[in-house]
Amino acid sequence: MDIFKLYFDDKWNLIFSLHWSIYLLFFGLISIWIFRLLKNRLLFHKNIEFDSAEIGIQGQKITIKPNFTNIEIAYKIWVELNTRKIGIPIDFENDLIIEIYKSWYQFFGITRDLIKGLPATKIRSDKHSKELIELSTKILNEGLRPHLTLWQANFQRWYLLAINLDENKDKSPQQIQKEFNKYEQLKNDICRVNNNLIRYKNSVHKLAFGE
Repeated sequence: MDIFKLYFDDKWNLIFSLHWSIYLLFFGLISIWIFRLLKNRLLFHKNIEFDSAEIGIQGQKITIKPNFTNIEIAYKIWVELNTRKIGIPIDFENDLIIEIYKSWYQFFGITRDLIKGLPATKIRSDKHSKELIELSTKILNEGLRPHLTLWQANFQRWYLLAINLDENKDKSPQQIQKEFNKYEQLKNDICRVNNNLIRYKNSVHKLAFGE
């Protein structure tokens, strides 16, 4: 099969012709390009708005335009939030606070590593991805860190002592944690942080999935 032909006709005009399959290939490539262009426009047609006050951080509403970089970031953060005791409601009758703190602390480290692992050259000129990273950093520093600093060490020290007391040997861990002297304050603050993180999870879900 000749892919192309170059020849002179009877009047000595130079003729160049391509095989029909080449035209079909060009048509296919153009069709794919148009499809991807339309898909991207549909995927990125709607900006996502983060209400800073609602998710417990300082500042005004943040509007982020979806693109491939921040969608990837949002998806990874959403997976971490959705698979830990951080982005779902807490059941204080069955969940252990010490395990909640462990999950929160792990999320803190994983999200920090995710942010650090992104090449600066990839987001240097990407305003909206930088805003998502700054938002995620604020979630850690303003949403999680203050609670962990105030409560985690004190509760953990008390709990590890209380669970080994003879008087508590027949009690469940859930019953023991309720005997913490500031249990109601602790519980309310955990719920506040947890509700903010659930709203944050829902926001990054919209950014990641366009829903």
